[in-house]
Amino acid sequence: MSFLDTRRKKQLQICIQKLGLSSIEKFDWETLDLALTHPTISKKDNYQQLEFIGDSVIRLVAAEILLENYPNELVGEFAAIRSILVSDNTLAEFAEQYGLERYLLMTKGVAQDKIGKVSWLADTFEALLGALYLNRQNMSLIRPWLDPLLISKAAEIKADPARQNYKDALQEWSQSQYKLLPKYQVVQYEGNKDHHQRFFAEVWVKNNNLGSGYGCSKKVAEQAAAKNAFFSFIHKEKYEYGQ
Repeated sequence: MSFLDTRRKKQLQICIQKLGLSSIEKFDWETLDLALTHPTISKKDNYQQLEFIGDSVIRLVAAEILLENYPNELVGEFAAIRSILVSDNTLAEFAEQYGLERYLLMTKGVAQDKIGKVSWLADTFEALLGALYLNRQNMSLIRPWLDPLLISKAAEIKADPARQNYKDALQEWSQSQYKLLPKYQVVQYEGNKDHHQRFFAEVWVKNNNLGSGYGCSKKVAEQAAAKNAFFSFIHKEKYEYGQ
């Protein structure tokens, strides 16, 4: 890999500072540069191998966080919560919190791909974890800033009766109440070309419109509509998920 230019190294330093890691000695900036390089920039020098390592890192840290904070919880509950903690949606959310997009080297086509954004943001976050792990061969550059994120998110998940999967929750309710599946109506929403939300969805049960929502894809819009229905209609009636 070519030596990093001054401007790029400054970008990477700012990225690291956002994680609260402002005073690091003997840091491998080239590895971090790889973690923030999309495969469309270079087929050889990109984040894919680091992403592979980071996937294991996030799973291990998430498992430790759950065990440390909920020692009496059942293993099945651990698995359910961790699956959400390490999901693309959650990791993309974390990536956006730290503004990783602005440090990622990518082609214009990737940058404009709003539908695939969740995927490449999640990949980038995992690659970042991989780079930080390899810098020390341990979690010392990861746990200080990642732990609070996971602890907060785990508490949010546990407090959510739908476990953040509102389509499944709504489907279970409609089947138990009416023996019917919810029906979604999705239309493309033009609006402002720079706006991420391009689709509008409504969810219906027995000719009743229970909720609606917007999303950058049909799937996201349907989930938004289901969430709206869950909290504005079902949850109000004290519906308990799983019963």
